[in-house]
Amino acid sequence: MKDTLLRFILNLRRPTKAANIKLLKQHGEALNSLLIREVTLSDIPALAALHVKAWNQTYPFVKRPPTFEIRQYQWEEQFKQTDQSWFCLIVENSQKELIGFAKGQRYTDKLKFEGELNKLYLLQDYQRLGIGRRLVGNVIQHFLAKGIKSMVLFSEPSNPSIRFYEAIKGERIYAEDGKFHGAYGWNDLAAIVPIFPKE
Repeated sequence: MKDTLLRFILNLRRPTKAANIKLLKQHGEALNSLLIREVTLSDIPALAALHVKAWNQTYPFVKRPPTFEIRQYQWEEQFKQTDQSWFCLIVENSQKELIGFAKGQRYTDKLKFEGELNKLYLLQDYQRLGIGRRLVGNVIQHFLAKGIKSMVLFSEPSNPSIRFYEAIKGERIYAEDGKFHGAYGWNDLAAIVPIFPKE
């Protein structure tokens, strides 16, 4: 009940689709001008700043959110892993600013899934415009290209994006006590490719 209420409150704080379309036009941007590409080492400062901003928008009531320094260190450490076990896709607007990202990695824990959508963030001004769906579609294509056929995602049950995960066919994963803690699974990624826009 607490998670449902918090999720409702957080959803009220998010801009509507109409407001974001208007904002996009005011900035002289178009949806087809947004570029999804793989992250590079030189993107780390901008990616860390985006990570902080998007995380704070998603969880505004956390008293001590992660700092830019923490996120920069975490991404620098991530880039030291050169075993092809992870990838990160970023969304860039026409001004070359980062406005969203998704990180995928191999999943080797106790559940039956092969891949994990480890992070997925999009700035609020760009939400509800189909960009998140494009981004996840790209993640799925990357997984499939690596022979990874299933995917899991771990979120907070209070995350206002939970309905988005369900709209893209994510199935809730319940704990042994029957409670839902924000995890979603996709057992057959190839089967849901058609619901995502083609690049």
